[in-house]
Amino acid sequence: MDDPVLTARELVRDRFPTARAAFLAGSVLTDHRTPTSDLDIVVLLDGPPAPSRENLVYQGWPVELFVQTEAVWHGFADRETAQRSSPLLAMCAHGMLLVDTDGLGASLQDEARQRWAAGPPPLSDRERDHQRYVLTDLLDDLRGCADPTERVYLVAHMLQRASESVLLAGGHWLGGGKWLSRRLAAADPGMHRALSEAAPQAIAGDATLFVAVVAEVLELAGGPLWDGYAVR
Repeated sequence: MDDPVLTARELVRDRFPTARAAFLAGSVLTDHRTPTSDLDIVVLLDGPPAPSRENLVYQGWPVELFVQTEAVWHGFADRETAQRSSPLLAMCAHGMLLVDTDGLGASLQDEARQRWAAGPPPLSDRERDHQRYVLTDLLDDLRGCADPTERVYLVAHMLQRASESVLLAGGHWLGGGKWLSRRLAAADPGMHRALSEAAPQAIAGDATLFVAVVAEVLELAGGPLWDGYAVR
């Protein structure tokens, strides 16, 4: 396939000749690039077809298009920030600015970088207690689990929850799928290694180490919480 940057620029020029700004982002720009990596492209327009999202194949490249207006961009960024996971801010903060006809692209990239550096909003006491309760309950379930199939699902769910708990405790952004792994590896390499090495052992039948690592994560979050936990 052709160079991803040149291909992305050509696509934007062909499909969106009036684009005010466009960004190329994702694994394709990093050492994590694989043969199946796609082109994640954010496009800023003044109006229709924004807002829209589209998947397509262009010159052999799988492409995900995120087409927005300036107002829609800010709305998305605000909603994602409240969820403590913002693919949009990440794409614009760390991506490559392909098109910038009037300075909007540079302005949004600067804003995205500042907001990304500031981190997500901190957990409330209620949210933190819920995190503690969930991990405590999952640990009890795993300790008592005798079904190999159920253990696979429990460990997978606990790996996600524990990883998110470490990130949130440290004031870091969340991520989904591979991005959860990458966020944790960047924020806390030791804990990332401990969780990712212990999880396969737990799935295979020996959960001793995984239980210990998740218990350590739970202590970082404030310790176990089950008896007396209430939502009112």
